[in-house]
Amino acid sequence: MIASPDRTPLAREFFDRPVLEVAPDLLGRVLVRTTPDGPIELRLTEVEAYDGANDPGSHAYRGRTARNGVMFGPPGHVYVYFTYGMWHCMNLVCGPEGRAGAVLLRAGEITEGADLARKRRISARNDKELAKGPARLATALDVDRALDGTDACAPDTPPLTVLTGTPVSPDQVLSGPRTGVSGDGGAHPWRFWIANDPTVSPYRAHVPRRRST
Repeated sequence: MIASPDRTPLAREFFDRPVLEVAPDLLGRVLVRTTPDGPIELRLTEVEAYDGANDPGSHAYRGRTARNGVMFGPPGHVYVYFTYGMWHCMNLVCGPEGRAGAVLLRAGEITEGADLARKRRISARNDKELAKGPARLATALDVDRALDGTDACAPDTPPLTVLTGTPVSPDQVLSGPRTGVSGDGGAHPWRFWIANDPTVSPYRAHVPRRRST
């Protein structure tokens, strides 16, 4: 008999660790998004670690700004950014306050509220594609910049929280270069995913954007 996922919310201490410890340990955890229309739950299957000042690929590599300020705050908060003028992406802040670190949530399996996610992801060909990629994940869960700074470890019912779920066995966790990261941080094997899971997004190397002439 397969045990049901643990519904206990992750404590702040879980996130108050080095980002490279937290990232693979998030696989199999359950993200709960509470919306006015009802809850949506997602089992995390793919993440990427970003290590602040030690990481040229991180938004916080050059220091604190108005955009990335949440990354320097207490662990367990949500960092949401807007990219390419059209998409949002969601991260969970890790490590001690004052030292920026965050885990990008890249993909997952919608386990509850799929009907709500489908309304937001009408282009998805099937439910495996609802949250297959960071922008799709944020769209499916109705996440935008209004949720930037949300405390996912709040004692009451926050709009976003993370449950213990069913942690993944280490022998089922794979790692490799992060998707679309260029420069000195491009080769870091800081993308982690569950082996053979159909909701994991395909790897894509960074492709320089051409300026229009």
